[in-house]
Amino acid sequence: MDLTDTHREKVLLVGCALKTSPKALAPGQDALSLDESLDELASLAASAGGQVVSRMIQEREHFDPAYLIGSGKLQELEERLHEHNANLVVFDENLSPAQQRNIERKIGCRVIDRTQLILDIFARRARTREGKLQVELAQLSYLLPRLAGRGVELSRLGGGIGTRGPGETKLETDQRRIYRRIHKLKEELERVRSHRGLHRTFRSSIPVPTVSLVGYTNAGKSTLFNALTHAGTFASDQLFATLDPLLRRIKLPSRREVILSDTVGFIHKLPPTLISAFRATLEEIGQADLLLHVIDISSPHCRQQREAVLRILEELKISSKPVLEVHNKIDLVVTAPRFSSESSKPVSISATQRDGIDPLLARIDECLSGDPLIKAKFLFSQKNGNLLSKLYSCCRLIERTYVDDQVYVEVEAPQSVVDRLKEFRIEV
Repeated sequence: MDLTDTHREKVLLVGCALKTSPKALAPGQDALSLDESLDELASLAASAGGQVVSRMIQEREHFDPAYLIGSGKLQELEERLHEHNANLVVFDENLSPAQQRNIERKIGCRVIDRTQLILDIFARRARTREGKLQVELAQLSYLLPRLAGRGVELSRLGGGIGTRGPGETKLETDQRRIYRRIHKLKEELERVRSHRGLHRTFRSSIPVPTVSLVGYTNAGKSTLFNALTHAGTFASDQLFATLDPLLRRIKLPSRREVILSDTVGFIHKLPPTLISAFRATLEEIGQADLLLHVIDISSPHCRQQREAVLRILEELKISSKPVLEVHNKIDLVVTAPRFSSESSKPVSISATQRDGIDPLLARIDECLSGDPLIKAKFLFSQKNGNLLSKLYSCCRLIERTYVDDQVYVEVEAPQSVVDRLKEFRIEV
């Protein structure tokens, strides 16, 4: 065992699902089996710094209103805690405040659910002021209904997974102060939202298309972002390595520029509190001209992950956006899976190996139908050198001829560029 394991919290995972649950759907549908869902939960726990020592599952006709799981499983849970010397239990299902308190009092151990675990990871990864504000708002909104009757438990937490973020002191204050803090956070984030809106308005006044990377967490979005922009931003084989939105300009084969954005990844059962708190960030996706849906095709659950992302895009009311599927990590598979109901032919790449980047850029060019590439002919005076320079910087030159003091050029350029230079355009 690694010496660092002795300093990690020992985590016991619990999965519970209804026998009639959609989790029994056939592979390829938007569902994970109980075992697969616990595999993902184990990855989340590891990302939060925990060491998974055991797991248990139960399928029931209905959830127990007091404990979620049955009394027999609850006793087994208590026995496993002592057997493995675990100090944290993580449920894959969201627990009601009463269920969480009841289980903790019954087994004498700290209990959190999937949502609280994800919030904890977000608290670890947030770096910018905006990111920290969003995480704190999500945590307080989640924890507020769970404070009643938990003063003693909260005072004994002493740190660990599920306790990062707002902090002990804030959580032990009265509800009125917490409501005021939530109100203040919402006001600050509304200012952030307004500020982003102004930036988007400014960007839209200069016709530069925006392309947003979306996808399941750890699909390789940040690695692809770095491959396309050479930005050198943090990319890691971890869940939720990126929280704060990143924007960079890139040049396509047509020589037109687009703004590429990278933001937080999606996951099964994405907590509603996160969607609400990260509204300002997710609006960047909603304003994009094109979405690049990055899919890790080396994952055995790539079909379910794809469906989960499509469902979240639908919940965000942006599923009507043009989407180009990007099948990443092609170097890790022998045969790439095919998905039914593909709206357009996907592009296969390896972001780490930089394979397929050029075809991807060409496809982005093709998909930006809002500002299509057209061929046009212009006649400039040589005194218009500044206009020629700008034209060359954002178009593909087909032909150039000098006649006396005039320059004849034929180019392939975005419609918006051609329209801005219409006084110099000629029809031959």
